[in-house]
Amino acid sequence: MSERHTALRSMHDLGLAAWFGGSLMGALGVNGAAAQIDDSTQRLPVASAGWSRWTPVNAAAIGAHLAGAVGELATESPRMLAQSGVGRMSAVKTALTVGALAVTGYSRLLGMRLQRAGGPSVEGITEPNPQTPADVASYQRQMRLLQWTIPALTGALVVVTAYMSEQQKPGQVFRGMIGRVGGLASAPKTIGKVAAMGAAKRQMAMSGR
Repeated sequence: MSERHTALRSMHDLGLAAWFGGSLMGALGVNGAAAQIDDSTQRLPVASAGWSRWTPVNAAAIGAHLAGAVGELATESPRMLAQSGVGRMSAVKTALTVGALAVTGYSRLLGMRLQRAGGPSVEGITEPNPQTPADVASYQRQMRLLQWTIPALTGALVVVTAYMSEQQKPGQVFRGMIGRVGGLASAPKTIGKVAAMGAAKRQMAMSGR
């Protein structure tokens, strides 16, 4: 079996790059540019139109990333068992992915609500003004936080992925495998110590009766 998984890695990395870059560009570019429109009632419709055009591409990017991530997880499962630290980082990566998916999905829901609101007067895409309806203002305040949370989480995924790539270097693999073997070798001793402590406590309890 080939040890190369170029297609899976490409799907994983390109999908994540588009997910991170698109969210950051949208927060800075789409929202920032729409906020400069003179007519305050056209700011939300213009931004919503931009995000709607990006949504299908973003969904495809996320799908490609997830497919690549699942494929890599399957191919790297033997190393997760043999090399210390790989399983822990995989768990961190999974948690970040789930968090990014949840925030992205909820952000899209808020975006659809803002789109259905029509063209209320707003200060910015995520900033209401005194004329903004209360429900729209609430959606905007939530979106103000979430628009930066997505690039933060996906950026963290980029960092974790880079770290996990470093774990695949021969020296890291060797040290990780030695660490795993050492941990397994010390397990019986640890169990024995715990059992001995338990027996001693029981003996002391019985002698004190």
